[in-house]
Amino acid sequence: MKLRKVTAASAAALVLALTATACGSSDKDSSGGSGDGKKITVGIKFDQPGIGQKTPQGYTGFDVDVAKYIAKQLGYSEDQIEWKESKSADRETMLQRGDVDFIAASYSINDKRLAKVDFAGPYLLAHQDVLIRSDDNTIKSPADLNSKKLCSVTGSTSAQNVHDKLAPKAQLQEYPTYSACLSGLQNKAIDALTTDDSILAGYAAQDAFKGKFKLGHFKMTNENYGIGVKKGSDLKAKINSALEKMVSDGSWQKAVDANFGPAGYKNEPAPKIGDIKS
Repeated sequence: MKLRKVTAASAAALVLALTATACGSSDKDSSGGSGDGKKITVGIKFDQPGIGQKTPQGYTGFDVDVAKYIAKQLGYSEDQIEWKESKSADRETMLQRGDVDFIAASYSINDKRLAKVDFAGPYLLAHQDVLIRSDDNTIKSPADLNSKKLCSVTGSTSAQNVHDKLAPKAQLQEYPTYSACLSGLQNKAIDALTTDDSILAGYAAQDAFKGKFKLGHFKMTNENYGIGVKKGSDLKAKINSALEKMVSDGSWQKAVDANFGPAGYKNEPAPKIGDIKS
């Protein structure tokens, strides 16, 4: 009888232990090894047409296509991806806190950011440019931005680059999103919006804005887009392998054509992993 009681008690304890273990396990897998029915959290932009945009039908853009490809190579299906908005000013903090597993959000690699996070890639070489109103013929070179109201988003280095290197008298205006900058450009509160040409081309190609804006075609900087990961994360090597495969099997060019082609954007060839253009 004592043996039966001990056995029953042990069985009950085992059930309780297993239950506690199950309740304590996380639904999110940050190892990057295999999906196994869990989730991977990816940071993207929600308001950049052609790059990363949240729509009633879902998420679209080049970065979204790249992120989906990477996730698949890591063992996750599309319905296992949890998308999070990654504004420019929040990206390093989101990675450091572990809010996301990786970020694909027009995230240019530079020394300041490399001090805080790691990058896989680059996977796209863009160039800084300006978007101006189609009827504005006063801005024909970067120097013409002097004394003009120049907009970019909080946390982006674009406007500061122009001010420091090309147009020291430019009046910098920081808005929370590119959409807000675009509204300011449309109502003439600002004179030019500056960021990467890939992003600008996405905005200019929207049906609502066709014919209203134009690119300056200045190619003021090289912007090496990378996939941001937490410092020391083993995801970096795995994502690099995924990016190489995406280029070799033709999926990269297909994504470029689908997202940038309608705007007549002339992309650079796919960069080699680790090849950062200064």
